[in-house]
Amino acid sequence: MSASTQEEIRIGDLTIRPRIEGHESGGTVAIHEFDVPAGSGLPLPHSHDAYEETIYGVAGTVTFTIAGTPTDIGPGEAVCIPRGAVHSFANTGDDDATALAIVTPGILGADYFREVKAVVDAAAGGPPDLAALGEVMRRHGLTPVL
Repeated sequence: MSASTQEEIRIGDLTIRPRIEGHESGGTVAIHEFDVPAGSGLPLPHSHDAYEETIYGVAGTVTFTIAGTPTDIGPGEAVCIPRGAVHSFANTGDDDATALAIVTPGILGADYFREVKAVVDAAAGGPPDLAALGEVMRRHGLTPVL
C-alpha cells in the first residue's frame, strides 16, 4: 500500500482511509483518516500502551472522552491521547465529521481495521462477538475496557 492508495474500510457507520502505513515511514508514524457520521461513534472504550494517538479535526466535531474527560475536536483542533489513557469517541452533533488519527510510532495499521471489519460483518447487523473483537484489539496493541 502506498500513501496514494484510496482504500476505504467501512466498519458499521465509520469509514477509515489509511493514508500512511508504518512501513512507509520506517515505523515512525501511521496516519488514518476517518469519517464519523452524526449520531455514531466508537462506544467501546480502550487504551493502548505502545503508542500515542493524536487526533486532528478536519470537518465537523467529534467528542473524544479521554480518561473520563470529554473534549470536542473540530476543524483545525487536535488532542493527544497518551499511552495507557482509556478513551472512546462519538459524534453527537448534527453534522458528519472527519478527522485524522496520527499514531506514533506507526504500529497500528490498516490490517487492524480490516480484522475489526471482519468481526463486525460476521455479526450480520447484530452485536459483534466481543470476545473475537477483544482478541483482534489485543493482537494489535489495544486493550478493550468492557
